[in-house]
Order: sequence, then C-alpha cells, then structure tokens
Amino acid sequence: MIEANERRPMGRFRSTKTYDHNEGLSCCFRQWRADHSHCRFIHGYALAFTFTFGATHLDERNWVVDFGGLKLVKAWLHETFDHTMIVAEDDPQLPRFRNLEQEGLIVLRVLPAVGCEETAHYAFDRVDAIITDQTGGRAYVESVEVSEHGGNSAFYYRAE
Repeated sequence: MIEANERRPMGRFRSTKTYDHNEGLSCCFRQWRADHSHCRFIHGYALAFTFTFGATHLDERNWVVDFGGLKLVKAWLHETFDHTMIVAEDDPQLPRFRNLEQEGLIVLRVLPAVGCEETAHYAFDRVDAIITDQTGGRAYVESVEVSEHGGNSAFYYRAE
C-alpha cells in the first residue's frame, strides 16, 4: 500500500506575518546617493513589513512558525525602526548624525545601505537568523516586503 506522503509531490509550506503601518515603526531616512531627488533630504515613513516564512515540513502543532513566538522579531523591528534615524554606513555626513545622537536629538541606526530594497534585505538577514534559530533550521524566511506607504514597497527574496 502507498502511503499518503508517497503519493504527493514534495512541496513547501508558507505562512506570512505582517506588521502594518499602524505598528508604529516611524523612522527617518536620508538617501545621500539620491543627489537628483528630494530623497537626499531627511524624510520619514511609518514602515510596514510582511515576512513570508517557509518550511518543507510543519512543526508538531502543524505550523510553519509559531506567530506567538515572534516577540523577538517585533522587539527587533521596534528597536531598529521605531522613532529612529536610519543612515547608511558610508554616508559622508555620518559624523554629524553621530553628534546629533550624542546630543540626544536622534536615535541613530547605521545600516549597511539605505533604501526600501536594502531595508528589506537587512530585515531578511536579521529575521532569518531569528527564525532559523527558533526552529532549529526547520523554517526560514522566504521573502520580506517593506512598504513605505500604500504606493511604494520593495521585496527581498531568498535565492533559489
């Protein structure tokens, strides 16, 4: 007799978790390389994040990830993006931003690069490490969408 699992093609399970614009992830950016655009100025967004998780098999509760176990993800998002100033590590004005932080005027977060696409990449790497650790490698982040507002978003995907 053929077992049910032997008849089905191998597949993946997916689930998503969204932290929408109401989450309070309001931060400022400076896109210093956008010298042709107003994005070179300090500007802000209430960011939204959607994480897609994947696994080839479910846990003992039949879940890809335990949504109740995402407290570390939520805490990291708030620590990184809640009322913070995001600046690229190669921003020529970084010393000035560090001075503003020392004066207590901003909460500075220095990322490898700035932009919606790079923010998705950064979040992907950080949250994938959390999920991989929590699930012993069974589950992983498949993609991250970061939305600046209803009209703009960017994705970062796991390479196939």
